[in-house]
Amino acid sequence: MTTGVRSRRPPVRARLAGYLAGVVVNGVLLALINGQPGWVAVPFLTAGFSSVLGAVDLALVTGLVTGFLHLWHDPERLVIVDGFVTTGAGLVALVRIWLVFPLDFGATPVDWAAVARGVLAIGIAGSVLGLISGLVDLVRAGRAGGSPVERKV
Repeated sequence: MTTGVRSRRPPVRARLAGYLAGVVVNGVLLALINGQPGWVAVPFLTAGFSSVLGAVDLALVTGLVTGFLHLWHDPERLVIVDGFVTTGAGLVALVRIWLVFPLDFGATPVDWAAVARGVLAIGIAGSVLGLISGLVDLVRAGRAGGSPVERKV
């Protein structure tokens, strides 16, 4: 027997706080990376970072725009679609960073390059899983008339 559709969404205030935090974090990162002195002041970033900057900016701007949008209006389907879009943009940035690898940690007792590659690999795998999950949620939302979660008892 189906008890109806139940949403697993947090309360409105919690959602708004999350959107606001995302807007602030993405805005600050955009300003720090693209301002003066910007990313060139980070000692472990190489000149190769300039070739990944567009992808990183795309991911940050996507998060910033969707966060602003959700502060104003956050129907569940739109949030699912925007999550899919922002995860995709983040995946593009992660893959670009993986391919260019604009990081140089110098000679240290710890192989920070291997650690960074591991973190990137986890981020890429998590993004792919997030895209799959988002697609499933989107299909479920379409079938359930708006909510991706249908509980059966």
